[in-house]
Amino acid sequence: MPEQDVTAGQLLLAEYQTIKDEQKARIGFRDNLLYVTLAAVAAVIAASAQAKQASMLLALPPVCVVLGWTYLVNDEKISAIGKYVREDLGPRLAALAEPGGGFQAFGWETAHRGDARRGSRKAVQTVVDLAAFCAVPLAALVVFWVDGGSGGLMMALSVLEALAVAGLASQVVWYAKA
Repeated sequence: MPEQDVTAGQLLLAEYQTIKDEQKARIGFRDNLLYVTLAAVAAVIAASAQAKQASMLLALPPVCVVLGWTYLVNDEKISAIGKYVREDLGPRLAALAEPGGGFQAFGWETAHRGDARRGSRKAVQTVVDLAAFCAVPLAALVVFWVDGGSGGLMMALSVLEALAVAGLASQVVWYAKA
């Protein structure tokens, strides 16, 4: 059986397929985190309302911060994969395909970023992310604070939770600008 050499182009295409598979999996996971967050919020609110215990709402901030951070990290990795394909992998493959230049590999990776509505979509997505992962737990904290029926330890915990939610909100905005 004759040996076949693997070309650099074949290796780059295999790498492309592998990282696109990772990107696709991360997109599905990231998008499902919004549904998980909505389900968790509904469950905590329902349990709190049924038990008539505003202190149960203190479960929302840590849940939303963990899910929001996981969402944000996956979103950043999705973007990093796209950037790697655009700025590193694509140009290397294009150079192999046409050493003189002019060929662009994976044009969609760049083309879709030039859409005139991209900025508004990113802004709306940032608002959605802030609402789902930050506004909802802050609203729960406000309800807890207005209820006022808890001791100092629970109040201190709620302040720490508010700081964690504010930290997540700052990261959501920070990553959206990138």
